[in-house]
Amino acid sequence: MNTTFNSDQFVNALKKVLPGHGRFIGLHEPFFKAHEWEYVKECLDTGWVSSVGKYVDRFELLLAEFTGVKRAVAVVNGTSALHVCLMLAGVEQNDEVIVPSLTFVATANAVSYCGAVPHFVDSEEKTLGIDPYKLKDYLGEITDIRNSECINKHTGRRIKAVVPMHVFGHCVDLDALAEVCREFNLELIEDAAESLGSYYKGKHTGNWGRLSALSFNGNKIMTTGGGGAILTNDEKIGEMAKHITTTAKVPARWEFVHDRVGYNYRMPNINAALGCAQLEQLPFFLNEKRKLANRYKHAFEDVQCGKFFVEPDFSHSNYWLNVFMLDENNSDQRDVLLEITNNQGIMTRPAWALMHKLSMYNSCPRMDLSVAESIEKRLINLPSSVFLANDDAV
Repeated sequence: MNTTFNSDQFVNALKKVLPGHGRFIGLHEPFFKAHEWEYVKECLDTGWVSSVGKYVDRFELLLAEFTGVKRAVAVVNGTSALHVCLMLAGVEQNDEVIVPSLTFVATANAVSYCGAVPHFVDSEEKTLGIDPYKLKDYLGEITDIRNSECINKHTGRRIKAVVPMHVFGHCVDLDALAEVCREFNLELIEDAAESLGSYYKGKHTGNWGRLSALSFNGNKIMTTGGGGAILTNDEKIGEMAKHITTTAKVPARWEFVHDRVGYNYRMPNINAALGCAQLEQLPFFLNEKRKLANRYKHAFEDVQCGKFFVEPDFSHSNYWLNVFMLDENNSDQRDVLLEITNNQGIMTRPAWALMHKLSMYNSCPRMDLSVAESIEKRLINLPSSVFLANDDAV
């Protein structure tokens, strides 16, 4: 195909969705229009800015209610949330943990924090997440079940858990993946960092494994500045998550007693205050994000070099970051399109570098990753801020 022609088509379609372009348009900017100033100012006025205060408790309750879980524990970021999820699921040093190669580095890093080894698996194009059917065949070839544990025949290590990541808010095929976990005696831990407001078959993400992790980084669909949360439907695990993320301090009037190694992963009250204000607006954010995704879908219908990525049939996505996927025979245009759009003040981005290509992880075990490698070469993220759904916003 003609590269210049396709480049023009792509840019023109993008500008149809971003009318009135006259300033730099970021990939995903935060949106503060409600009680953020009021709640944060209260923290400043009262001095309750650190890890104790009413907004932390309130945020956890609101988050549990919204996602439908029994317990939410607020922490400093999504990586710390996933780290604690892995520990509480029993991941130990020298275990292996199944993670997608197509993910943000935090997924693999959290495994490493436990002294465990990431084991990289392939994705499927319809979800961008772990391919459960390919994984099932792969595990059938490389593992044995010994004393109810899944053992990698090639390394001799126990494979303890699977951590699917809901890429850009699109749900993994959770039923099929849960079945794989049952067959091979693996813990399912959802990396739901990007999927707040996404639903699999009508149920919010984070409800399939015993533990799940969320992120509220500044570029997420809602933000606490920096922050994350642990989700669980097991009250006992929830209590332990709260305990070890607050330095494992035993309640006392004045003594400092800690009953195990803990982590200072507490979310400060001032961040939780911001989160409460943001969470109150989340239904509005989700509605605007779907409007923006629909606008992209229509604008790119006649673009010949690829297609706009739409949610799988079983998913109701938050469309955190919108995706344009180049056709295989146009994959060499990705960097051309990235350069053209960024030079014009429209931020577009590729997918992350695949985990198995990073120097610290290139010796980790992995399966055939041909689909993930294809996606990496062809994926382009589009500007996705909440306010872009408004014609007058840009």
